[in-house]
Amino acid sequence: STWGEYSHQVTPKMDQQWETVTLRKKTPSGNKAQSTEAVNNARQTGAEVESVRKFHAASNKRDTTVPSSVRKLENETEDFHHQTIPLELRKAIQQARQNQKLSQKDLAVKINEKVSVVNDYESGRAIPNNAMIAKMERAMDCKLPRPPKVKKTTGDDE
Repeated sequence: STWGEYSHQVTPKMDQQWETVTLRKKTPSGNKAQSTEAVNNARQTGAEVESVRKFHAASNKRDTTVPSSVRKLENETEDFHHQTIPLELRKAIQQARQNQKLSQKDLAVKINEKVSVVNDYESGRAIPNNAMIAKMERAMDCKLPRPPKVKKTTGDDE
């Protein structure tokens, strides 16, 4: 019975602890820190309480000042639209493809693009890209008409 031999070492010595132990609650965080109860408790204990009014909080008023960028946008009268494939280019792509006896899928495979890209070019939904037109020219060994260049207008900035 080796247990009996060591029993005097296992029993702890009972001493009283006379130092003061202070227990504190964890400070609230998140929404609890902003509750009225937490704010009142903080005021009562003398803690620093910061109150900041939110922008337009608890008011039904709208900000009447409009940023200048929004004003410029509102006053803009120019019609914005992207460039489309001209009818002559659409017809030329279709004719060249049919002369080569290629389907839209065959042409798409030849130029490493999706069928929808070829379809968009032939139907006029695509935005003209000279690199894409050049790929089609090489694949079908023909010359396609290029869309006219769009002149960029420089608006006067105020």
